[in-house]
Amino acid sequence: MIAIRRGARADLDALETIENAAFEGDRISRRGLAYSLKAPTMILLVAETGGRVAGYGLVHLRRGARGARITSLAVARDRPKGAGRALLAALEDAVRKKELTFMRLEVRADNDRAIALYRAAGYRQTGTIADYYEDGATALRFEKALGAPA
Repeated sequence: MIAIRRGARADLDALETIENAAFEGDRISRRGLAYSLKAPTMILLVAETGGRVAGYGLVHLRRGARGARITSLAVARDRPKGAGRALLAALEDAVRKKELTFMRLEVRADNDRAIALYRAAGYRQTGTIADYYEDGATALRFEKALGAPA
């Protein structure tokens, strides 16, 4: 069973391990993750199973904006099936509760697994950004309109 909860300072080691294993570059530093846990403009949720952090999702909220931006969504290699999908749904719910109307994100154009997840969740591609990542890789921009909170 996958439980979703707010991230806590005690999760920092697990968050850093997942971040470093999930991404070869453009990683969020340990300091950045620690800041994200307490920043009022960030929502950091973790997926937990068997008392172990199996993934996390991070959303940035901009003051005065009508939407939010997924900054990172990362899962452990040995995570349970559905952890990414559960995190994405929980992030959307958290953003809806703040009465925001859409979610945006950028994803590497070569990350087929993540692209499939976002498309299955109703995200649509709205653009392409060349040379977005530090290694020069292209990003695809996706967006989803969010309905009222459940």
